[in-house]
Amino acid sequence: MMHGVLPSQALRRMIGEGSIAADVPIPPEQVQPASLDLRLGGTAYRVRASFLTGRGHRVADRIAEFGMHQMDLTRGAVLEKGCVYVVPLMERLSLPAGVTAVANAKSSTGRLDLLTRTITDSGVEFDRIPEGYTGPLFAEICPRSFSVLVRAGMRLNQVRLRSGPSTLSDSELAALHARDPLVSGVPVISEGLGFSVDLRPASGDLVGYRAKPHAAVIDLDRIGAHDPAEFWEELRTRSGRIILDPGAFYILVSREAVTIPPDHAAEMAPYLAMAGEFRVHYAGFFDPGFGHSAAGGAGSRGVLEVRCHEAPFVLEHGQVVGRLVYERMSEVPDILYGAGLASNYQGQGLKLSKHFRTG
Repeated sequence: MMHGVLPSQALRRMIGEGSIAADVPIPPEQVQPASLDLRLGGTAYRVRASFLTGRGHRVADRIAEFGMHQMDLTRGAVLEKGCVYVVPLMERLSLPAGVTAVANAKSSTGRLDLLTRTITDSGVEFDRIPEGYTGPLFAEICPRSFSVLVRAGMRLNQVRLRSGPSTLSDSELAALHARDPLVSGVPVISEGLGFSVDLRPASGDLVGYRAKPHAAVIDLDRIGAHDPAEFWEELRTRSGRIILDPGAFYILVSREAVTIPPDHAAEMAPYLAMAGEFRVHYAGFFDPGFGHSAAGGAGSRGVLEVRCHEAPFVLEHGQVVGRLVYERMSEVPDILYGAGLASNYQGQGLKLSKHFRTG
């Protein structure tokens, strides 16, 4: 097996071999170009606090220790803002030697400020699954801006499998950009491809959205049905700057249009811990074909999920706020983002999650 991120066809083979398994059959639409969507099981456990399982411990034991009550998700249940829940996932893994896994929230999950992390038995890190792991998967979910109505079978997070080292060095990234441009303009390359915030839109003065603090429940099954005005305050400016409020959650957009070649994938990561009193959430994998001409794209801008921390912070147009870490695929996937898939964010600009009405 070639080193790199495992593509869709390899994921299907692993499902067929039982390395990825579930009691309820895994439908084809769960397999993405470079990741597998994970489904919520039928029970959610409200727990006192977030936790890491720790070596030699099972998640079930920690739930028994920290659990408060359980809820049936088969008919739907509300996960309340500010609370922490653990939900067993339908999928389980039996990773072969040399294959590791990393999980992340799906794009729509991140845009709702719905903190979703994967934990495992004996786990000592969130979202990181070591080679040889055999056992169940669990989602830890903490709604931070909005309470949400969820049901069994919903897909809030996803897992990406890797064989051996896959991350591109800065020199490899520069060479890739030279032969297949990854970004509009001059690339900022430092442990990944840097991207900046757009606070001077080409037309108009709408630069982002701020979550309203006392909104109603969002039903995650209702696509395009919620009125954005009930959940979001529009941010408008012509000055090229905004002041972030501590504790507030923002949706902004990158100034650069980025592309992911078909033989690569990427993951959003923080830029520098000391770059400011804020954090750009990295709630997303970028699949092969995102924004790329091979999948009908012409560059897609990255949506930024931003939370300010200790003090009000001035964010200015063009400020570098995050980076894309590029990885090579072990082989080109047989499906690409935006090419024959229900890809909600191909060619995107500033855009809320798919749950909100547009226009």
